Amino acid sequence: MMLIRTLVFLGICLLLACACQKKETLVSTIAPKKMIVVTTLFPVYDFARIIGGDKINVSLLLPPGMEAHSFEPKPEDAIRVTNADIFIYTNEYMEPWAVKFVDGLNVSKITLVDSSRGVAFLKSGIEEESEDTHKGHDSKEHHHHAGGVDPHIWLDFANAKIMVDTIATSMSAKDPTNKDFYLANAAAYKIELNKIDAEYKAGLSNCGKKAFLHGGHYAFGYLAHRYGLQYESASAVNADAEPSPAKLVALVKQVRAMNLKYIYTEELLSPRISEMIAKETGVSILLLHGAHNISKDDFEKGTSFISLMKSNLVNLKTGLQCR
Repeated sequence: MMLIRTLVFLGICLLLACACQKKETLVSTIAPKKMIVVTTLFPVYDFARIIGGDKINVSLLLPPGMEAHSFEPKPEDAIRVTNADIFIYTNEYMEPWAVKFVDGLNVSKITLVDSSRGVAFLKSGIEEESEDTHKGHDSKEHHHHAGGVDPHIWLDFANAKIMVDTIATSMSAKDPTNKDFYLANAAAYKIELNKIDAEYKAGLSNCGKKAFLHGGHYAFGYLAHRYGLQYESASAVNADAEPSPAKLVALVKQVRAMNLKYIYTEELLSPRISEMIAKETGVSILLLHGAHNISKDDFEKGTSFISLMKSNLVNLKTGLQCR
């Protein structure tokens, strides 16, 4: 009888031990909750992705493949943002709807981050077209980039570093436990931005031409300003604007007067204007990627902001006849 009691007791102890071990294993396999980050355009998405690493779940509100300037959030986007801890937008000129959109959700836990804090904005090189040229746009809110301010701040790598710092600081404040992780990733990424900046300075230092023309909207003013280049576009910063016939004639004359061999087009917008100028002047067409957004294929391949900028440098060196 004593032996049976002993065996029963040992069996109970063994079962309890197994149960405790199973419970401990279950607890240990539950992953810590990740911070949810929603971003507007591709540059802030890519910066946040690198800074946050495996500590965050980051998503891009702008669907891959969609042109950025015409984007307006839909009701389903509101549901996504409601679940976010941080919502990051580029700046008030690029996304004039952002603040009102998030405020309208009335969710106190969302931290709204303007990535342009501390950035010095430039004026666009071309005045905005009149509202009469934007048929179907009956509200001022549809006119992105009001006042001729250039919103494409990320194309100056000094600005990109400020944006990275702003995003890292916001993540650190929201999730102080992982502050060192976010700040270390930001510091490492700024080193990469310094490297690409140095490559641009070296690569564009000895070129046959100092001017480039673009058959799209005014997107590359910051890039041109940083490296001392002359830049002309067919349209204003509003990507919906159409160049006037007089503007097209002037661009054709410039191509011929400067003896240029190339004209540039941009991602996710029709190359029609660039093709018209190329046909008239006999020049070739090259792509300059503004990095507003990327295609679905590029998104799935993990294309990065840095890789896009490296490709831009190759095409700039070709178009500017650099040695």
